[in-house]
Order: sequence, then C-alpha cells, then structure tokens
Amino acid sequence: MARDRKVGNLDTATAAYIAGLVDGEGTITLTRLHRNENRRLVLSISNNELPILEFVRTAVGAGRITTKRTYNPKHAPSFTYQVSSRQALDLLRHLMPNLRSYKAGRARLALDQYLKLTPRNGKYDERLKAARSEFEMRLLAIKL
Repeated sequence: MARDRKVGNLDTATAAYIAGLVDGEGTITLTRLHRNENRRLVLSISNNELPILEFVRTAVGAGRITTKRTYNPKHAPSFTYQVSSRQALDLLRHLMPNLRSYKAGRARLALDQYLKLTPRNGKYDERLKAARSEFEMRLLAIKL
C-alpha cells in the first residue's frame, strides 16, 4: 500500500492548535536515519499526554507516535508524534500562518527550498549537493 504524501485538510482552529503545540513542544529539523543518508525534514511534537498526540495524528492523517523510554520511576511516560519528508512539508503549509516562534523561520525556509534541493530519485550532482548542504546549515542555524 502506497503512503499518501498529503496530510488531511485542517480547519483553521485545528491548524492553529497544532501550530501552538509545535511552537511550544515541537521541533522542525533535518535528521538522518542512517549515517550515510541525506537529512530529511522532520516535524515532531513531544508530550506526556498521549490523547493530545493521538488527536494530532488523527487530524493530520499521517505520522506516527512513539513512546520514549523512562529510566527513572519518578518520571511520567512521554510520547512523540513525528511526521517526515513530504508529509512534514505539507503539514507545514497548513501550520505556517500560525507559527510564532523561530520555528516559523525554519518552516518558511523548508517550504521555499526543500523540494528544490531534494530530488525524488536521490541523485545529487556536485552543484546540487553543495546547495543542499548550504540549505541544511542555514535551516539548522535558525534558533531562538
């Protein structure tokens, strides 16, 4: 079964709510699954309340929720919602008008550059590889 590349249509209130979660407890970043891979766009939200993240996953219609391991019995269970690559980019299109933190700058740069610098076949010539590397450094440099 092929994965749907688009996220569900979010109404204005839901998009604003999810953007608030991203601003407060989320991350917009580029990460690798394996050492020799290119970085992919990832949007994640961490929270101790699983129903909140389940709401996000249902509303978005994409992504997954993982459980973080707790090492201290005094710590509450923690969960992370994550969506990546083109689905993350599509979600950012919905959230962008409502992002208020430095993450808005990361989202804007990703929306503007990510697809241009990420060939679907994964083949990079030297010029594209250099441009992609520069994009990664610029996005990751956007901080508080």
